[in-house]
Amino acid sequence: MHTTLLPEGWPRPRGYANGILARGTDTIYVGGQIGWNSQCVFETHDFIGQVKQTLLNVCAILESAGAGPEHITRMTWFITDKQAYVSRIAELGPVYREVIGKHFPAMSVVEVSALIEDEAMVEIEVTAVK
Repeated sequence: MHTTLLPEGWPRPRGYANGILARGTDTIYVGGQIGWNSQCVFETHDFIGQVKQTLLNVCAILESAGAGPEHITRMTWFITDKQAYVSRIAELGPVYREVIGKHFPAMSVVEVSALIEDEAMVEIEVTAVK
């Protein structure tokens, strides 16, 4: 069971939650996933394409624990290009909802100078509770 936390008087955030109260028996920690496929091959060098593959990778790991995107309580995104994120937010929303659904956990986005895999444009780590 997850409850979105919204302090009185605060505006409702769009696309994320400020906080989540989670109750469950299992906590799943998903290490940073990037936009390559299950064979560790990048099929795209497009930011949105890598985000979609990264989210699919997160969901595959959750599924292996008997969980789904609805169990995500926290996401941290590491991106190498803030402008790619900001300028394509209108494209990002539909891709996010296609993979994750209308579930918006507590989320942070951090711009970093680089990721360990040179071709990676995004890395996402997740905590889930089921």
